[in-house]
Amino acid sequence: MSAEIRCSTATLATWSGEVLAVGLFSEDAGAAGRSALSARFGAAIGEQLERRRFKGKPGECLSLDLLGQTPGQLIVVGLGAPADFGPDQLRSATATASKAAAASGCSQLGLAMPIEGLAAEAAAAAMAEAVRLSLYADQRFKSEAEPRPLPSQVDLLSLGDAAQAAVAASGAICSGVELARQLVAAPPNVVTPAALADTAAAIARDHGLELKVLERSDCEALGMGSYLAVAQGSDLPPKFIHLTYRPAGPVQRRLVLIGKGLTFDSGGYNLKTAGSQIEMMKYDMGGSAAVLGAMRAIGELKPEGVEVHMVVAACENMISGGAIHPGAIVTASNGKTIEINNTDAEGRLTLADALVYACKLEPDAMVDLATLTGACVIALGEEIAGLWSPSDALAAGLINAGAQGGEPLWRMPLRPSYRDGLKSGLADMKNTGPRPGGSITAALFLQDFVDPAVPWAHLDIAGTVWSDKGRGLDPAGATGFGVRTLVNWVRAGGPA
Repeated sequence: MSAEIRCSTATLATWSGEVLAVGLFSEDAGAAGRSALSARFGAAIGEQLERRRFKGKPGECLSLDLLGQTPGQLIVVGLGAPADFGPDQLRSATATASKAAAASGCSQLGLAMPIEGLAAEAAAAAMAEAVRLSLYADQRFKSEAEPRPLPSQVDLLSLGDAAQAAVAASGAICSGVELARQLVAAPPNVVTPAALADTAAAIARDHGLELKVLERSDCEALGMGSYLAVAQGSDLPPKFIHLTYRPAGPVQRRLVLIGKGLTFDSGGYNLKTAGSQIEMMKYDMGGSAAVLGAMRAIGELKPEGVEVHMVVAACENMISGGAIHPGAIVTASNGKTIEINNTDAEGRLTLADALVYACKLEPDAMVDLATLTGACVIALGEEIAGLWSPSDALAAGLINAGAQGGEPLWRMPLRPSYRDGLKSGLADMKNTGPRPGGSITAALFLQDFVDPAVPWAHLDIAGTVWSDKGRGLDPAGATGFGVRTLVNWVRAGGPA
């Protein structure tokens, strides 16, 4: 989207443009807003709202033509009760209004939303993100793109110049989200391990970052038997990607972002069957897409005092004569032996060696993101990601960063007794435990490859990385979940 989004000191009463979108609270609570509309456009507006039975409920949207007036169209969006209104509701209302304005074909949009109780910068960022991300559409793989007239100018009313910096920063974050969406949505014959490495190279070139790509032989030399066991069944070579942002000034914190990078997951010899959505396993690299998108944004924003490393162990999980067998025992780069009792629990095997590598960077904190378990989807659904961490400070920082970006996280337990389900009679551990508590045992598996001295968190984004019907700011398809959380967390400097 190429629209210019700008803060404006104009108000509902003074803005002059093509289409004006106004948020109204429910019924009596919206009396002040209705009164302001009547003062601007006449009493007939209130009568139209009554006649069209507009109640101001969340998600409610009404478009009215204003013949002979400027603006020529009014879009009214329901906000619900004031007590329930916050940044998430502001994003949702702004997205609804933006999509309605785009459907009208307008080129100029004014957004008059209540921001009382919110910092101007936070409100401006939330609205700017909602405008851009809700109007995103991916038409790369269509032979003929469908025409989509979009507003070329969007004014955020009742916000001064001081909030414009927040709008500019949101543009960098949105670019990262859009990159993540494009990577997740692209088919597996386009986004391969080499394509992820090429994406990292483009980010490094465009934003002055450092890139190291380890080939199969390099990973063998480092003893990454767990990661390479997954990769060995594919004709495509694995790519272990290490991208680094270094600030211009002194480094106060070093953070690591780790993303699961399975560009396609067949399940291996534990082949995914009918009903398992094998055709959707292109999105099993949603974690790597999120960390690449975050690094693209970080490279543009250039936060001070924080050094950020990104690690992705990219590969495919395929079936061939050379693929790893169920029952095989492999050795990870920290010396732990793993009995592979399920080749479809492959993401944790790649992350194991990625986590060992990340710990050697001696970070102040590290976070991994992975579309790891269906169990997390069952537990938390498609709107909330699971968070596991032994560090209260790190967990709180991530939850706050997610809330700031409209990406909810829910902290889950790392119950030590559940580790018994990973015991193996032959090796140090198995790669899967019993079905109950599957997302917890997956996190406990990962913890065995983390230095206890390093604050670590695991985010399971299996349910949030894709939306079949679209929700909020997200269109149907890839969501780019995780980018905003990571960027907000990095800009805050990580855990206290």
